Amino acid sequence: MSDFPLPPAAEAFDRFVNMPLDRLLAESVAADAESKFLQLFQRCAAEVPAYRDFLAARRVDPAQVNDYAAFRNLPLMGKADYMQAYPLPERCFGGSLCGADRVAVSSGSTGTPTFWPRSAGDELEVALRFEQVFADSFQAHRRSTLAVVCFALGNWVGGIFTTSCCWHLARKGYPLMVATPGNNKAEILRVVRELAPHFEQTVLLGYPPFVKDVIDAGSAEGIDWAAYRPKLVFAGEVFSEEWRSLLGRRTGSANICFDSASLYGTADGGVLGNETPYSVAIRRWLAARPDAARALFGESRLPTLVQYDPASRFFEVHDATLVVSGASSVPLLRYHIADKGGLVAFAEMQEFLRGYGVTSHTELGLPADFRPRALPFVFVFGRADFTVSYYGANIYPENVTVGLEQPQIAAWATGKFVLQTRETADGDKELHIAVELLPGVEPAAEMVPAIAESVKTQLLRLNSEFANYTPAERQLPQITLHGFGDAEYFPVGVKHRYTRR
Repeated sequence: MSDFPLPPAAEAFDRFVNMPLDRLLAESVAADAESKFLQLFQRCAAEVPAYRDFLAARRVDPAQVNDYAAFRNLPLMGKADYMQAYPLPERCFGGSLCGADRVAVSSGSTGTPTFWPRSAGDELEVALRFEQVFADSFQAHRRSTLAVVCFALGNWVGGIFTTSCCWHLARKGYPLMVATPGNNKAEILRVVRELAPHFEQTVLLGYPPFVKDVIDAGSAEGIDWAAYRPKLVFAGEVFSEEWRSLLGRRTGSANICFDSASLYGTADGGVLGNETPYSVAIRRWLAARPDAARALFGESRLPTLVQYDPASRFFEVHDATLVVSGASSVPLLRYHIADKGGLVAFAEMQEFLRGYGVTSHTELGLPADFRPRALPFVFVFGRADFTVSYYGANIYPENVTVGLEQPQIAAWATGKFVLQTRETADGDKELHIAVELLPGVEPAAEMVPAIAESVKTQLLRLNSEFANYTPAERQLPQITLHGFGDAEYFPVGVKHRYTRR
């Protein structure tokens, strides 16, 4: 045995593998997150060339940033003014990629990828979020579990990141087998038929509408989902509690608060927070009380509601949008992620519920002996930058514009449109585009299929997330044609919005 100390990554693995979840989270709750991220700032100012230049260009003296009040006055970093403004190595510690051993990719508005390097040690922060879900919700430390990764595989963040984190749990001793069919529906169902009977429960991990497609396709082929005690892990999109209940009925869920969980994650920051039985129960309670939801969130529509670890990912709110700090190979310091949302402290949430007469967990549908983790909440309505999320892919108006600019289509349409996702009566997602016709142009039968095919072609060409995340049978958008100046979608004299939620 060597007497040399373990390198930092090995120490992190040793800590994750050998320390129980309760102790790991207790240490996080007890940590001084403000001091931790002030130290991260000081390290980045000294060791990350791009951040040093970013501060200097804004006349920020790092030596003057020595308390949390000063930290909160630091300039926000964003994709345009930081991530796209500096070469990738300069955004890493030491100005080098040598500390990273893996990379994730996210698509930009033109399909040009943004690369997010990280190390295996960085990944453990996210593996802890998966452990929360698998242990607290699914009791996977006590039950043999088949985890079926239904996210797209490749460089895109969802599939490989999820697979790697599940492998970390198996290494920690969870009785867990990880299958990786990716977003291949036939292969997923083959895995389920062959392997699920040998386990006490089966976990499907994927984008919400795709997981529903898998469940519906399996039912149509005779799979008895309830026999496999399925659990569901989602990421990428906001969904309704009615939709969650629908999937619960189709999978034979006995307690939906413990049978499904959504992750709030991004390619740049990893998994930032996760649903817990407590947050799911609260959200379901709020779904039936729009007045309470409006009081808590400022809107009656329901955002994703998750709990987060402030010692891992530190949130702030700026103009009703979220700002996050987190350590990684490309560290984030007051990074503006363009998600509309807000924060609720754990004690604040409990006080809010008491104000509406909720004094016990049983009133939320939870067991009497349930004890929630004392972690704060972050709520997320979705992107505030005009993108629409569809099967986990960010669809940008710029992608659709190119489809409408093709010569045949431009002879009919003004180029203005409204992009949105809709939920069908059966709970499926569809991509809908309302298109404005030129003055004097009347709708004709050939227009709808021609426009749909043109937009689909450009989305596949320009947006790698759309091409790899969205099932082929869901890629053709639903097109409706509207006259020039249509009052519902294209009112005259009003600034046009290209997306609608």
